[in-house]
Parts: sequence; structure tokens; C-alpha cells
Amino acid sequence: MICVGDISFFISCVSLTLASMEPRFMDVTQWTRPAVLGMAGYAPGEQPQAAERVIKLNTNENPYAPPQAVLDAMGAALGDALRLYPEPDSRSVREAAARAYGHGLQPQQVVAGNGSDDLLTIILRTFVDPGETVAALDPTYTLYEPLVTLQGGRYASAPWREDGGLPVDELAGLRAKVIFVTRPNAPTGHVCALSEVVELCTKTQAHGVVVLDEAYGDFADDHGLGLLPDCPNLIVTRSFSKSMCLAGARIGLGFMSVAIAEQMHKVRDSYNLDRVAQVAATAALDNLDAYAPLIAKIKSERARLTAALRQRGFDAPESQANFVLAKIPAGALDGRGWLAALRQKGILVRYFGHDPRLSDKLRITVGAPHENDALLAAVDGILVG
Repeated sequence: MICVGDISFFISCVSLTLASMEPRFMDVTQWTRPAVLGMAGYAPGEQPQAAERVIKLNTNENPYAPPQAVLDAMGAALGDALRLYPEPDSRSVREAAARAYGHGLQPQQVVAGNGSDDLLTIILRTFVDPGETVAALDPTYTLYEPLVTLQGGRYASAPWREDGGLPVDELAGLRAKVIFVTRPNAPTGHVCALSEVVELCTKTQAHGVVVLDEAYGDFADDHGLGLLPDCPNLIVTRSFSKSMCLAGARIGLGFMSVAIAEQMHKVRDSYNLDRVAQVAATAALDNLDAYAPLIAKIKSERARLTAALRQRGFDAPESQANFVLAKIPAGALDGRGWLAALRQKGILVRYFGHDPRLSDKLRITVGAPHENDALLAAVDGILVG
């Protein structure tokens, strides 16, 4: 016969056992690198839930689906071969890139990455020791600084000239191991002259590499791949997330001298581009002509959106990217207020309130015509109060 006292003792033992199994709080900061503790990290644009009905104009994705040939190739890759590792060096992708872009490029001059951000990390691993300087323009892509911090480097920046040009002498004077030049620039959308990139490469050959980040390059009037033969310390990076409609696949390419590529291959992660991404990249490169109409549509909508925003009182300079950086009109709402008001109407845009120079501006991705129309209708509603 079991008495009440036995049951109470049993419950007490079980409770003590369960309590001993609970994880104890531990201060993990005692093991964390000081550089990580002291950094804020990169803040990406808002990603809504799948079921949320919003128009995304905040992360510069392409509003159009990839060409059917690319989708078909990706679908065909979803089979038994997924149990096998992909090509370790993305050889097929590199060969396709050399064929597609011309300029006398060889596959040995191409490095593939898990998005162009992966290439930025590989570059820093290859060239930067702790304490060495990495430079960029200001303002520019905000991921550069945390990547440099994680590598143990010292981040330095130089402001763009008033006319949007490169401050070549100031950048060269920093004697940086790596200099990032974003062209078209994010978040402004403007471009510097390619002749200034050549001048910067010439003045920095003795102490580092220049990275021409062309994530938005296909939306610009020209690009820098043709500079490679005359600039041995130049690396040009490209993304498949913008013009190539493949942000979800994470694909990037770097173009450079064979000597630089050999060093970068040593430090990239093994199998850093998965099998489906390799198939998608190869198909996209083999069908570049199919992208031309999509890029033309975005350029046309960019001009229409820029003009429409100006008509509504926004100061919207010309952009050569797939977005517009627009200064808000004077009124009751500040930048954060506009961000919230548009969000309430189901429109997502990007706001960089941490930077006083950008706190009165919104970065707006160029969407499809119906998305841009919805944005402009929302703006009209906000303006009338």
C-alpha cells in the first residue's frame, strides 16, 4: 500500500531531478571575442512573413522572375544528384562567366562565392592581417565595416567628393591593404568615373588591392571588367541578387588576375556554392540575352519613378542602380515618420536613420509598374494627410 508520504517524497525527487537538468545561465561574453562584443553587426532590411501582404521596395530585389531557362535548369537539378557534393571550385560557373562576359577573361580569373558578400569575406581573409587598414567611401555599403572588424582590421573611410567623384589622393594616402569602391554606390545610386578607378589602382599598387563592388553594375551605363588587364591589383565583384533575379540562391562572382584568384581559392570555404546555385548561375550566364529586357524595364521604371517623386516634392537625384534615394519633402513627417506611414499602407522602403546625412531620405527599390503605382498612391495619401 502506497501512503501519501511516499507520493510526496517521490514528487520531491522528480522535481529535484528535473531542476538539475535545466540549463544554468552562463555568461558567454567571457568567451566572446572583444571585437564581436564591441560591434553592432549588419542590420538587413525588413523581411516580412510569407503570409503578410506587403509590397517590398526595401531590399533592392528584382521584381521579375528569372528567365524560364534558369528555372527549368534549377528544377532539373532537384533530383538524385543532390546527395552528392557540388563542384568544389564551381568550375562550370567560372567557365560560363568567362564565356559570357568576354574582355578576354579566363576561367582562372574568376572566383565564385555564396553571394558577393562571401567574396568580400574571402578578400579580407586573403589580404588583411589584424591591425591592418581597410578603406571605403562614406557613405557606402554598411556591411564593409563589420566584416573588417571580424577580420581584426582597422576600418577607415573617406567622404565622396562634392561632385560624387573618388577622393583618389585621400584614399591612396590611407595606405590600406584593401579599398572598397561601390559602383553604383549604395545607398546613393551614383557612379564615379572609371578613369578615377584606374587612377586609384595605379596609386595603390604598392600596398594593396582595390575592390570594385558592382552589385548594381548591370543597371549602370558602363562597368569595370574592361579595366582588369591594365589594373593588376583590381578585383571586380558581381552579384546575382539584383539584375539576375536570384537573391534567394546566393550567388556572386569575383573577377581578377590569375595570381590573386590563386590566393583567394586557398581561403574560401569548401563547396561554397551549392549544386542548385551552380546550375542556376551557369544557366543565367548562358542566357544573358534573356535578362536584357528585364533590365531595360527596370531602367524605364526608374526614370518614371524618379520623375514622379520629384513632382511630389521629393529631391531624387539620378540613380544608376535599381533604387532611388529620395529626400523627403518638408512637412509634418520626418524620415522615420514616412517609413512608418508607408509601412501602415503596406509599402516597405529602407530608412538609414543612424546616419544624420541620410535621416531625411528614403531608399526606394524600383519595383514593377504596379508596385511603383501603389507606392505613388500611398505617397499621395500621406501628402494630403
